[in-house]
Amino acid sequence: MTINRIDAEMLSKMFLAGAKNIEAKKEWINELNVFPVPDGDTGTNMSLTIMAAAREVSTLNNPSMAELAKAISSGSLRGARGNSGVILSQLFRGFTKVIKEYDEIDKFTITNAFSKAVETAYKAVMKPKEGTILTVAKGMADKCVEIVDEVEDLEEFIRQVIEHGDYVLSQTPEMLPVLKQAGVVDSGGQGLMQVLKGGFDAFLGKEVDLSIQGSNHFVINKSSATVEETADIKFGYCTEFIVMLDKEYTMDTEHEFKEFLGSIGDSLVVVSDEDIVKVHVHTNDPGLAIQKGLTYGSLTSMKIDNMREEHHERLIKDAEKLAKIQAQEMEKTPKKEVGFIAVSIGQGINEIFQELGVDYLIEGGQTMNPSTEDMLNAIDKVNADNIFILPNNKNIILAANQAKELIEDKNIIVIPTKTVPQGITAVINYVLDKSVEDNEKSMLEEIARVKTGQVTYAVRDTNIDGKEIKENDIMGIGDHSILTVGRAVEKVTKDMLKELVDDESELISIYYGEDISEDIANKLAEEITNEYKNCEVEIHFGGQPIYYYIVSVE
Repeated sequence: MTINRIDAEMLSKMFLAGAKNIEAKKEWINELNVFPVPDGDTGTNMSLTIMAAAREVSTLNNPSMAELAKAISSGSLRGARGNSGVILSQLFRGFTKVIKEYDEIDKFTITNAFSKAVETAYKAVMKPKEGTILTVAKGMADKCVEIVDEVEDLEEFIRQVIEHGDYVLSQTPEMLPVLKQAGVVDSGGQGLMQVLKGGFDAFLGKEVDLSIQGSNHFVINKSSATVEETADIKFGYCTEFIVMLDKEYTMDTEHEFKEFLGSIGDSLVVVSDEDIVKVHVHTNDPGLAIQKGLTYGSLTSMKIDNMREEHHERLIKDAEKLAKIQAQEMEKTPKKEVGFIAVSIGQGINEIFQELGVDYLIEGGQTMNPSTEDMLNAIDKVNADNIFILPNNKNIILAANQAKELIEDKNIIVIPTKTVPQGITAVINYVLDKSVEDNEKSMLEEIARVKTGQVTYAVRDTNIDGKEIKENDIMGIGDHSILTVGRAVEKVTKDMLKELVDDESELISIYYGEDISEDIANKLAEEITNEYKNCEVEIHFGGQPIYYYIVSVE
């Protein structure tokens, strides 16, 4: 049967299937990261981004296209993590701007939505690079335009678009030399293709698990009958009644009754004795359960509760309670003109930022990029008219900017710090008597002078930046490339510094991680002090995971 239109119910299934597909393949996508570092997290970021939207979609019961579009857009925007996650959320944002106006979508609507998605995503990135997820999305949008008047069948239309997306993805190493060097395709583009392929499977009617796990809604635990939370209220009505038997009720009869109830719901409990049968079931049609019960006798003690309504009431109460607590906290903390939020990655780094006067720290960075929602929550907790955000990681800047766009009652200034040392430098150079604008300008100037090196281990064999790297090799990574490779942490660190220090360098700051002892760090600092007599050398406990040392040169 030819299908030429997709309604909200089908699109919802396709979206959830796409989310589940990338969730299942996130580690494979992570391994496509160009640099063989242990924090290659494109798949994780894209998965967490789309799953945030999937949780919102899964709560909808028979939604309109506009309701579905809102859930996809809002959920992904707030849940967006990392550059790839933010770009994915912007693709969804553009796509849903078009489809929300229709009850059903066809190939023409999909073509317009794809074009809008690409336009929106490109605008969100300050300097778009070709050979990335953007290129793959644009290739599919162009294919839609090319074939929309030629291909009638929607299944064939989608198939050709996805096949072209795969082709464009295969060409990304030819567009980005760094991909070709590493022998991989773009990880973000691969993530996008997995979302679309999962959705296409649902469109074709393939059996797909659409259940979404999480912790936002109430269900009854079958074994203990205690209330627990889950993200998916699949069946909305808790239905209970007692059947006063007036017919023979055998084991076969009970099996038939249970089988029927199981076909229309879940969380099933059926308990019987000689005269009565007590029933508990979650279903979307309590009437069917009641009608079936009436075939065995008369009913009593009937009770039907709308679990979604109860959940929403609980959410409202929780939100009111949280608002009161936050208001009380705000009252305790007088509003000030300027506040600071920084992303931090270890106990020592946390303490440094706190000592410098940062108001709120977001844990994250190297191995878990915070989401736009995390940024919004932090902004909400800082009682200031102007708030500087220091992402301290190049993969978090887009999420910070996205949060900025969603805030209307505070002035948010994102200082695009790509490393922790840049963030520390930015805070140090804040001057109380200067205006917000002047401080922003001086911070941007100062962080541009900071050169950063980070020492970690390789998670796979590769060849990049002209260096052959084996799994477990130690790498010294600069701001733009891998600077040194070796087998010993301290030697790689010193070799890396040779690439960073020049005649104008004055200060070397060393932050040692959780895997390095204080004695070893102090010995390294002493050796570096002896080698670079024209530079001041500072040693700090950073406590960061993954990276043995983070070094800055100014």
